[in-house]
Amino acid sequence: MNIFVTGGAGFIGANYIFYMLREHPEYRIVCLDKLTYAGNLSTLEPIIQNPNFRFEKIDICDREAVCGLFEEEKPDIVVNFAAESHVDRSIEDPEVFLRTNILGTQVLMDACRKYGIQRFHQVSTDEVYGDLPLDKPDLFFTEKTPLHASSPYSASKASADMLVQAYHRTYGLPATISRCSNNYGPYQFPEKLIPLMIANALADKPLPVYGDGLNVRDWLYVEDHCRAIDLIIHNGRVGEVYNVGGHNEMSNISIVKLICSELGKPETLIKYVTDRKGHDRRYAIDPDKIHSELGWLPETKFADGIKETVRWYLNNKEWWETIVSGEYKNYYEKMYGNK
Repeated sequence: MNIFVTGGAGFIGANYIFYMLREHPEYRIVCLDKLTYAGNLSTLEPIIQNPNFRFEKIDICDREAVCGLFEEEKPDIVVNFAAESHVDRSIEDPEVFLRTNILGTQVLMDACRKYGIQRFHQVSTDEVYGDLPLDKPDLFFTEKTPLHASSPYSASKASADMLVQAYHRTYGLPATISRCSNNYGPYQFPEKLIPLMIANALADKPLPVYGDGLNVRDWLYVEDHCRAIDLIIHNGRVGEVYNVGGHNEMSNISIVKLICSELGKPETLIKYVTDRKGHDRRYAIDPDKIHSELGWLPETKFADGIKETVRWYLNNKEWWETIVSGEYKNYYEKMYGNK
């Protein structure tokens, strides 16, 4: 089995590659990544020399480069993680999100149609559903919840999802979509909530919390997400959407206070800042469909997962400190610049 993983130098994509090479050592994994600011090739260093792994620096919007790699490798499955994903950045510069998240997905699917594949899987987000009220805890996102994006980022992901469904219906593309809640775990880019708070707390810097800090997210350990995608690409029904969530809702302020406790830092470091524009109040996923059809349930309890995550960042300071300093951008040139 030959699997293309786009965006594989990012947080979830890299964890997925590690998972697949461990669980399916006979598979060949080809990683396509543009290596934008959030793509870190050094994350993949442990497997760079694996004979069943190949890395190619490619922008998924580059049709010629994408088709050339399809022609050479002839993938059986494509899993598309490649996306601009930070909401704040999408508010400042929507255009790059529309180009990568929508047009890039189109380029990949056109290549899939041209060269033939067994499955195209689109990794999406629960943010395409908008948000839920804090005072109705019995409400959850299901696969039938209407799309109601709040930010340019979520609008671009919702657009890509609709395009995937259109390609399935119009061209018969064998596609599936997963919409996942907030992930956490090793190798997450330091601008995201949990690693940002860990890094700032360790440096005794202020811990910025948007608004009142009561915004609620459904948190899922990244390896549980990887396992869900593995099940979907092998056993999921073509044309279907699967929500992937942990029934593990936590407010942002609770997460930050928990991190302070784990690191032995005072809560006086917490600093409330002006809220994000269009900030969704609550996300919560009902994962009943993937559970009933594919037998998936999250295996990592948040209390265990957050301890493991904090421990990983403590034990891998060099990885995230080079990102904070910007030095990680030199890694690609060191590894591939003269090749």
